[in-house]
Amino acid sequence: MSFTLTTPNLEPNLQHGQVGVKVAQLAKQQQQVQGEIALELIAAATPPKPEGNKGHHIDIRV
Repeated sequence: MSFTLTTPNLEPNLQHGQVGVKVAQLAKQQQQVQGEIALELIAAATPPKPEGNKGHHIDIRV
């Protein structure tokens, strides 16, 4: 898919800055999606917290 900025349909929008606004909105949405993915990856990499007494008592008898 390709397009040029000289097409007649886009020229009126370019004069009013609407294309710039749309590009900024799309960039913001993309950043939000990437941020959500990053948070999911961080959450998946975090080890689970111990439940009950697991990991709290260490047997040091010799």
